[in-house]
Amino acid sequence: MKKFSFLLVFSLLLFTACKKDHVDATNTKTLQSSINDMTSSLPTIKQIKFNEALYILKTFGVEADGDVAELKALGKLIDGKKVPEIMTMADQTAQKNGIEWASTAPPSLGEMNIFGDETAKESDPNDVKANALSIITRPTGDDGMGAATAIQIVPRLVDNAGNPVAFTGAGLEATLEVFSNGVKLSTAKNLMQDNNFKGFNLKFSSLPAAKVVDNKIDITISVKTTAKTFKMTKIGLDVNGSLLNVPAPPKVDSTAIIQDPAVIDPNNPNATVPTTDPNAPTTTPATTPATPKQPADPKNTVSSFLNNVSAQNLKAAYNSANNPSWGSYESFSNPNSGFGSVKNVSVKNITTNANNTNVASVNATYDVTDKNGKTTSLKATFGLKNVNGDWKISSYKINP
Repeated sequence: MKKFSFLLVFSLLLFTACKKDHVDATNTKTLQSSINDMTSSLPTIKQIKFNEALYILKTFGVEADGDVAELKALGKLIDGKKVPEIMTMADQTAQKNGIEWASTAPPSLGEMNIFGDETAKESDPNDVKANALSIITRPTGDDGMGAATAIQIVPRLVDNAGNPVAFTGAGLEATLEVFSNGVKLSTAKNLMQDNNFKGFNLKFSSLPAAKVVDNKIDITISVKTTAKTFKMTKIGLDVNGSLLNVPAPPKVDSTAIIQDPAVIDPNNPNATVPTTDPNAPTTTPATTPATPKQPADPKNTVSSFLNNVSAQNLKAAYNSANNPSWGSYESFSNPNSGFGSVKNVSVKNITTNANNTNVASVNATYDVTDKNGKTTSLKATFGLKNVNGDWKISSYKINP
């Protein structure tokens, strides 16, 4: 009997010793097994907070699309980490993303399971009964001249009468996607814990100016409950074009000269031998290479571009540019969101702001009249680059 008791105790000790106290992300199976081991060693309340911490990191701490990719990225992030380290990482992630969550606070996100068990439980706060999603948008901030600097975007779960659904203590994953002319500009996530959710504050300065067409954006919000994911889109929201993000142009050292290294033969100083092949025979003196073609004043390219847009000679206008942000010719000439919507351009002033052999900057002031008869005064800066001796428009920025 004593021997049996000893073996039983020994087996329990051996089983306990085999349980892992850190994350093993070798693969999905070892990740789940190690997390289960770590969770089972904690008191009940801490188990819930640990699962919340893992959910915070999986949802907001990694950049990946889809549950499987997020799980792999999470494993890479926390591989080898122990419970206290993971809790600290989750606190930092929540604070960075403006989420009202702390590892020392009581459980607040319902039943979290990062491995995808979405089965509704009897007391699951994330099993919110709703019929649809509504979106409230309003301008916020002030640029000092009375114009907004951001858009507050607030989703609400509503019943079949359109009234907000009351709920508390949930941890619903809310995702905001921002588009312009069909191109995704950004994605943001947050947690909807009750029907007082403050939503997203989308700053105009976070949006790339080169990808926002006609100062309009479209937004899509999805909210994931236990039983269903609700989704809604709003199209054609106005943004303040003067506040959009424009990256600084790259600095170019116009004095730098790239020379091919060569070895001078003292017995034949007019001949050169490339250093890459010391056994190659000497060559006869090479003729002086022709001076690279120097492009004309870059403002001529901008003037021609604006004139072609005004005349709706859009193919010629498109060919005078080498600007990836304008996309394909079809996108560039789109009659609703591209330059195809322009009826007339009246140029007031064009000046060359900066110019060297490789890059240039041109400022232009002009009025644009669209096909609906609306006229807008614009001040724009065109960036240009030298492509085989011709100036090509490579960037475009609308100034305040």
